[in-house]
Amino acid sequence: MKVLHLIGGGDVGGAKTHVLSLVKELSKHIDVKLISFRKGVFADDAKAMGIDVEVIQSGNLLKDIRRVISIVQDENYVMTHSHGAKANMIAVIVSRYTKVPTVTTVHSDYRLDYLQSFIKRVTFGIINTIALRFIDYYVAVSKNFKDMLVNRRFLPNKIFTVYNGIDFDHDIGTYSKDKFAKKYNLNIDSSDILVGILVRLTPVKGLTVFINAAKEVIKNNPNVKFLIGGEGEEKKSLEAKVSSMGLSDNVLFLGFVNDPYEFMSNIDINVLTSISESFPYSILEGTRVKKATVSSNVGGLPDLIDHGVNGFLFNPGDHVKLSQYLLKLVNDRELREDMGNRIYLKASEKFSLKNMCKTQLDIYESVLQAKSLESHSDPDIIISGYYGFKNIGDDAMLMAITKNLRQHKKDAKIMVLSREPHETKGLYNVDSVFRFNLISILRSMKRGKLFINGGGNLIQDNTSTRSLIYYLLMIWLAKKRHMKVMLYANGIGPINRRINRKITKYVLNNADVITLRENCPSKQEIDNLLITTPKVLITADPATTIEPSPSEEIDKILLNEGIDGEGPFIGFSIRKWHNLDRYERVVADAADYVLKTHGLKPVFIPMHYPSDLAICERIASKMSGNAYIIKNKYSVPETIGIISRMDILVGMRLHALIFAACQAIPVVGLIYEPKVEGFLKSINQPSAGHVKDLDYDNLIALIEKVLKDKSNISRQLAGISDSLKEKAIENAKIAIDLL
Repeated sequence: MKVLHLIGGGDVGGAKTHVLSLVKELSKHIDVKLISFRKGVFADDAKAMGIDVEVIQSGNLLKDIRRVISIVQDENYVMTHSHGAKANMIAVIVSRYTKVPTVTTVHSDYRLDYLQSFIKRVTFGIINTIALRFIDYYVAVSKNFKDMLVNRRFLPNKIFTVYNGIDFDHDIGTYSKDKFAKKYNLNIDSSDILVGILVRLTPVKGLTVFINAAKEVIKNNPNVKFLIGGEGEEKKSLEAKVSSMGLSDNVLFLGFVNDPYEFMSNIDINVLTSISESFPYSILEGTRVKKATVSSNVGGLPDLIDHGVNGFLFNPGDHVKLSQYLLKLVNDRELREDMGNRIYLKASEKFSLKNMCKTQLDIYESVLQAKSLESHSDPDIIISGYYGFKNIGDDAMLMAITKNLRQHKKDAKIMVLSREPHETKGLYNVDSVFRFNLISILRSMKRGKLFINGGGNLIQDNTSTRSLIYYLLMIWLAKKRHMKVMLYANGIGPINRRINRKITKYVLNNADVITLRENCPSKQEIDNLLITTPKVLITADPATTIEPSPSEEIDKILLNEGIDGEGPFIGFSIRKWHNLDRYERVVADAADYVLKTHGLKPVFIPMHYPSDLAICERIASKMSGNAYIIKNKYSVPETIGIISRMDILVGMRLHALIFAACQAIPVVGLIYEPKVEGFLKSINQPSAGHVKDLDYDNLIALIEKVLKDKSNISRQLAGISDSLKEKAIENAKIAIDLL
């Protein structure tokens, strides 16, 4: 594999460290070359490290671009990997001529890169913003930056995450504090506690927060010195601020620091005050020498720093909290050493240079494989369902269906009919078209092999006749295009209107296979409709195969939602149903009861945004006690992880009940459609009846009964969950057999 890295060449700080260390490590495994578009320290350091680097700076941009094109073509590079605005722009142009895929690393929030200069912001900033839209794949240096790109409508399946890493095996030696003080002309005593920050002196680094916190700390302990390492356009204004506050004896500016490990080795506490970051090297460099760390809660830093365990996090701009955490560390040497050791252990395990390199190599392989598949873009499988409507239950089914299909056919080419094709493409790594774009759908059906009517209760007219006719039309068109047709883990019914029943019978009798997610009422409806031609099997909902997100991610989500992670919790998943509202008061009173009687903290978990959120807020407002509400929309695995923290779940939403059951969480169902009752019967769990007749005393009695037998119910559900997952996987096996 041959990869060409492109960079402007004026980079300093974290971006420079990342690129040089990554390229050096990659060169041990693949053929990699670095192009710098500027002479200077960056290129010189690259050469000194033994990196294959070429400086291209003719003064003529077109000539420089032609030179890069010739390198790609003549030396057979399979992709470019760019870093920064100029490199991104050139990479896009080079790709147009060479057809090689482009990858860029997003080292920072590109909208904040040129805050200090209006001219650069409206030139380089705009150029980079445009160029990024034409890049093929993105590498975010933190989950936070990946989320940022997704929120700005970059395709999620085109974004990878590679955390910065440093070499924990290399011996960095020892440093003398006296030599350090002499080198930077520092007036420090052996008894002084040194608090350091090593950054570019720019607005985004939040250095006024550092200085304001210093003032509070110095009031309590004048033996604390604050060292600011680095250069930048804010230096003069910051020096003036320090002088005006009378802090010049305690807040010291070092200027350019040529050896970060010398700086880190000689301070006692490492600090970061940025208002925006990716995953800064200055923090990692501090962990390398086991320094206690206090940082603003930005970028990927929460993935490294476990607040209160191996460091402290504060909200950007909060100098008061920063000063409090600093005083805690200043006054406790054992705590400084303990946190320094803890953060070293985590960083060396998860944020090493070797890990960074391995992840990047895996990304290159994925990019080349994806590009290869794109050259054969006709779909094998077309999936129709209620997709692109921000419903977590339907999202779960599509995620599970695509995942399970690819477990049996790794190179399956899948197209999904969606209300939001752009979002669906990104979330599930599939092709997607608008669900009413008949021209595109018919064209794809002509080339496709298998049509799947995706999981869910799609074949029913309880919601509307329009939706039923839509799904039946798609099935009929697929058969007219000679595709195999499978109803994949569907719920069937109720179908109330006589004409709808006739149309359904005709269309479904032309299907090849129907799998149902429960026996009753779906199988009964199939029998009543006299659907006899296709093979009919009872399986299970595909969403049962999805695993929750890791526990540490759920901890962070709960913290972000302001939820005390200790529990105990009772979850509620409630939806609006027709014009009924009496059940809202019953649920509110039940939530108050369990809170007061059992200390179970109510957590309302919306499954459809924003409609479920509104009713959850309404019910919580009717309570006399306090309740938590999950206000942000999370991924399916994250939602399952949240539900897994509940001790019991009371739910209307079918997939909230499915998620809970698969995590062995006892449930009490509230019925609004037959599908909910059918699932509860299939797992032998209780319901409090239909919401139109919901009775407070009955609901409380059921909750009490479940709580008393909680351990036995959990054991039963664990066994049932394994059985459901096996049945759900059968759906995918049947589908692939049809191909």
